[in-house]
Amino acid sequence: MKAEDLPHLTSVSSPSISPDGATIVFSATHPDLSADATVGQLFTVPVDGSAEEVRFTRGFRDTAPAYSPDGTLVAFLRASAGKPPQLHVVASGGGEPVQLTDRLLGVGAFEWAPSGASIAFSSREPENGRYGSIEGLDAAAEPPRHITTVKYKSNGTGYIRDRRVQLFVVDVAGVTGEPSYPAAPAADDRWGVGVPLPTSRQLTAADADHGSFAWLGSDALVVAAALHDSADRDLRSGLYRVSLASEVSLLTPVDSTLSIGDVAVTPSGDIFFTAQDVGPGGRDFIGKSTGVFVLDGAAPTRLTVPDLDFGEPGSTLTVHGADAVIAVARTRGTSEVFAISRTGQIELFGGGAVIEATASNGSQVAVAFSAGSTFGEIAVLDDQGLNQLTAFQTLEPVITTPLAVTARDGYAVDGWVSMPAGDGPHPVLLMIHGGPFSLYNQHFFDEAEVFAGAGYAVVYCNPRGSAGYGEDHGRAIILRMGTLDYTDVLDFLDGALAADPRLDATRLGIMGGSYGGYLTAWTIAHDQRFTAAIVERGFLDPEVFPGTSDIGDFFGAEYMGSDLEGMRAQSPQAVVGGVTTPTFVIHSEQDLRCPLGQAERYYASLRSQGVDAELLIFPGENHELSRSGRPRHRVQRFEATLDWWQRHLPTK
Repeated sequence: MKAEDLPHLTSVSSPSISPDGATIVFSATHPDLSADATVGQLFTVPVDGSAEEVRFTRGFRDTAPAYSPDGTLVAFLRASAGKPPQLHVVASGGGEPVQLTDRLLGVGAFEWAPSGASIAFSSREPENGRYGSIEGLDAAAEPPRHITTVKYKSNGTGYIRDRRVQLFVVDVAGVTGEPSYPAAPAADDRWGVGVPLPTSRQLTAADADHGSFAWLGSDALVVAAALHDSADRDLRSGLYRVSLASEVSLLTPVDSTLSIGDVAVTPSGDIFFTAQDVGPGGRDFIGKSTGVFVLDGAAPTRLTVPDLDFGEPGSTLTVHGADAVIAVARTRGTSEVFAISRTGQIELFGGGAVIEATASNGSQVAVAFSAGSTFGEIAVLDDQGLNQLTAFQTLEPVITTPLAVTARDGYAVDGWVSMPAGDGPHPVLLMIHGGPFSLYNQHFFDEAEVFAGAGYAVVYCNPRGSAGYGEDHGRAIILRMGTLDYTDVLDFLDGALAADPRLDATRLGIMGGSYGGYLTAWTIAHDQRFTAAIVERGFLDPEVFPGTSDIGDFFGAEYMGSDLEGMRAQSPQAVVGGVTTPTFVIHSEQDLRCPLGQAERYYASLRSQGVDAELLIFPGENHELSRSGRPRHRVQRFEATLDWWQRHLPTK
């Protein structure tokens, strides 16, 4: 894969199965360099695999389709160029979509009412006078923001207190009637004023973002939100019942220690949800596996064991039949799919792919998945495992081999080696993932594909601190970052070098983003074996993280502690004086997770001590540049990193 092949990477959405079990609808999106945006449409494919996928809509970016309960309509989100997504419906047999909303800041998630007569959705409600709510009043002319809380911004969004996520409901307009027409100018209204869009009714108004929600019968919703008094100081949240008359009541215990993720309600009325137990203080999040719970009266009951982590990437729940849900656990770089009821769990699929999303009509299960040979496809689960229905992948993957290495203390570390063509010896890039409670997966990894395609052997692993290996593994680096995680990645590198003579141990590079940027910067301050390094969007200076990062009020303190000397003992900025390795620092201008100042101070320190260092700043991008940034910026990022490696670790 080359950098300019980025548009060939197709991502597929959560699928939706028609009630009759005949058809799956899903969205397929990809980066487009001419539009400099992610574009895509809805597709349909027969469940039995009797035909190839067919394009169903032709919007600029159509996503998140869902069949109505009776299967006659498909609801979805449509975004035009430069505009936020709005809720639309289209006849399931095809036709012209009908727009249901015109929200200033767009629509987020949505869910059909059981009757199919209305749809609940979430949307940010802007404070009057902000975000274009008054024509001609731009951001620079808005009144000042008076901050009285710790949590007031979020990466990828910006300020959040003045545009909270609220819940709405809208009646579904027919798709067969005459469309509305814009009214022509007139001196009086006797000619008519045109037919407006359906009116959305706002259900919530609390000063909080409302998260995952589901219909609770026909006259209420259940929603996850942090409405308790200490919400500004902890990570806890609760489940609330919101009636269509906007009456709000708490369903979970007041003293619950859970941080709730996704919510689903079965036809039998059971409320299932995913959550982490963040402890009595509400901040003990590190390495905690996400479990599946059911609400038993007012008491949440955990249905899954802590060794199973139902967090990202397939962290949503799917209703499966009358009294069960489907959930996806991340395990050792792959996925396990379970059907979970009050009485137990049944494994539906295990291993060999990364399940990104699931769908069910009660008997059939469809999934969106990625694997070593494909970036994203749709499949159904059967007795043989994944029965793939689509074929979007057009790029030939490099050879990637799993590897297990025993660390110096006897601990097993899992990872992979992506090998370029030829006999070698090849220069080697050690890549480190972010998080740290995240993981590398067994999937088509665009980063490794591009670098291996350019002639580099790419080595990457899941050291202690990563997800998918149990809570002890994830919590092993609390108050000691840069210890076991540092030795694990180096021991894995040494194991990979020893296992394959095609890897050149004399030509080594190291790179990583976010926490991976942290561990890269930490490593080159303590080990001078690397010819060059790339530190991207790094967590580099924990002393100034609070008050600048959107997670600064808790992240550094929980991982490193609050003691200044203890923090400095784990800080890359504190040991930058030990760096002699040529270092390329890459960051995004609007990164609120690891703010730009983290990179600027680190880069300035390198330059002041004579290190060969360069700084690359991407305008208009946030912490997610490499995953969801503008397509041209993503290509330019690849080009810049390849140029850096070619100058310091040239390949043939």
